[in-house]
Amino acid sequence: MPVHVDSSKNLMPQSELDFDLSKGPDFSSELKAKKAGYWPVAGLDEAGRGPLAGPVVAAAVILDPDNIPDGLNDSKKLTAKKRELLFDQIMATSHVSICSNSAKYIDQSDIRKASLDAMRKAFYGLEIKAEFALVDGRDIPHGLNVHANALVKGDGRSLSIAAASIIAKVTRDRMMEYAGGLYPEYGFEKHAGYGTKAHREAIEEFGPCPIHRFSFKPIRKD
Repeated sequence: MPVHVDSSKNLMPQSELDFDLSKGPDFSSELKAKKAGYWPVAGLDEAGRGPLAGPVVAAAVILDPDNIPDGLNDSKKLTAKKRELLFDQIMATSHVSICSNSAKYIDQSDIRKASLDAMRKAFYGLEIKAEFALVDGRDIPHGLNVHANALVKGDGRSLSIAAASIIAKVTRDRMMEYAGGLYPEYGFEKHAGYGTKAHREAIEEFGPCPIHRFSFKPIRKD
């Protein structure tokens, strides 16, 4: 039976200095898992840990190794237009699952737990069972009962994680654009809930709305 592999005991440990982000992500981590007997491999990532408002969104992606979209990379390094294009290509060629946890959920737990929980739910939402997970960051979600690796800066190292980062980012941006129509005074469609000067000024003028994170400063008053 597969076992959960703690982030401190990765199945295929890699030195934190043993990668070059300038080369962009590749498929080597996925192939190492396959060589070890674990296939298919899912990449997990999230978007929205830092904003003052809105959900955290996670995605799990199993790429087709024979049909990987060109140009996959850390979503933050891509233009919005390129992310949208790759989003459509990933959705058309890969197995994808998306999950979000609301601002209220974040306030009731914390952003780290909410992010990991969303990634776990996204993983188990995949229509086919992955035998291995590559997770962006230092932590592996609790209850992810398959072999797994946590990869620091994984969206710049693993194509599967990069794909998940794009799906999560585009999905969240679309959600915040919709929220901008519901709460037009905050400009969510422009800053996606991040703590820009305009956003903070809107909070000062209008107070927080239901999708703000009341556990985050400056909304939280100590």
